[in-house]
Amino acid sequence: MLLQFNFKNFKSFRDDTTLDLTATKISEYNNHVVAIGKEKVLPVAAIFGANASGKSNVQEAFRYMATYVVRSFAYGGDKSRKDKSDFMAPIPFLFDEKSKNLVSSFEVYFIDSEENDAKSYNYGFTIGGDGIDEEWLNYRSKSSRGDYKRIFYRNKSENVLNLSGIAQKSQDNIKIALEKEVLVVSLGAKLKIAKLKFVRDWFINNEIADFGSPTENYFLSEQLPDGFINNKEVQKKVVQYFAAFDPSIVDFEVETLVFEQNDADEIKLVRIDAVHKMMDSDKTTTIPLRLESAGTLKMFALYRLLQGVLGNGSILFVDELNARLHPLLVRTFVIIFLDPDLNKNHAQLIFTSHDSWQLNSNLLRRDEVWFTEKSEDGVSTLYSLADFVDEGGAKIRRDENHAKNYLLGKYGAIPTLKHFDMFEGE
Repeated sequence: MLLQFNFKNFKSFRDDTTLDLTATKISEYNNHVVAIGKEKVLPVAAIFGANASGKSNVQEAFRYMATYVVRSFAYGGDKSRKDKSDFMAPIPFLFDEKSKNLVSSFEVYFIDSEENDAKSYNYGFTIGGDGIDEEWLNYRSKSSRGDYKRIFYRNKSENVLNLSGIAQKSQDNIKIALEKEVLVVSLGAKLKIAKLKFVRDWFINNEIADFGSPTENYFLSEQLPDGFINNKEVQKKVVQYFAAFDPSIVDFEVETLVFEQNDADEIKLVRIDAVHKMMDSDKTTTIPLRLESAGTLKMFALYRLLQGVLGNGSILFVDELNARLHPLLVRTFVIIFLDPDLNKNHAQLIFTSHDSWQLNSNLLRRDEVWFTEKSEDGVSTLYSLADFVDEGGAKIRRDENHAKNYLLGKYGAIPTLKHFDMFEGE
């Protein structure tokens, strides 16, 4: 489970920023809290804020880190080749001269399951336009009372590469192959060094979905759940899932269409029809799945993501979870992660939303609610409702009407509204 995500100097977030999923000492909904090792962790974090306040950039920072960890092995290359590398430099805060020339930093703290001894890990790196500036990996055992122990540390400016927590033979291989754009974790995973592959795989198992992007939204709707094409039991589970919001879908018909090309190659396409019951008889009729509503297609896309993270006990990061979905459906989706009987492997949901209805105090703890706000200088900040202090110096009570107070501006993170007068006089 993710304990904490820290980042700095990425897009609209200039300063140190922390998304903390460890539980604070508040009393509500103790059944939400997952105890692993010495940690008490939350399964959900909901991020609210005005348009352009930075909500999506929190997800983009995590996506950037995950993508770089998974792909960076391919980023190093021969400078003489034009296609030497797919190196992906981060986008720093661009609205002051100092920040635009500084490195960006990304760091996670996460904990493994009790079955794997509940070890905690701290991994991070700093990166600029010229590659990796610093990288580190530390761990702490369940029984440890002290600080994290080092697995490796790397610092370009100090010319340091300390691989003391890695076997000597593997150290030699890393030193030979490591390039400035490549992460030690990514290279180590390719070299089948178990403790480094474990960290790389932790990022691979997480899912990130941006339903605010039309292109990504379409791509996600085209992805099928594992086993859906050939396994009727998987199709039945999807029908049961749909029954929570659209009981008219009673089955699916799946057909694989094969087209020959150039007498040798074959192109395979899958046609999926949703089977609906008819209102005036016991008969059924079919509708191509692609013609179903946008909300139904989104829920179909979310099923595959749920299937993965619930099985792995990993993270689902969703931008604009509420888009095209009724508030009650969003609530039902969130409850999947809050219910320990449904979420047996302690998967986590981090989502952004404009739907203040989800702020009602009968769903989320105060430390599961986060806000983003952007200053007049374009600097975004991220803060928790549990840590928010009002003008009188008092913290927010659990029995307040959080949705109402948010819309009234008590917690900040809402748009500054003015009349649309640009057409006046036309």
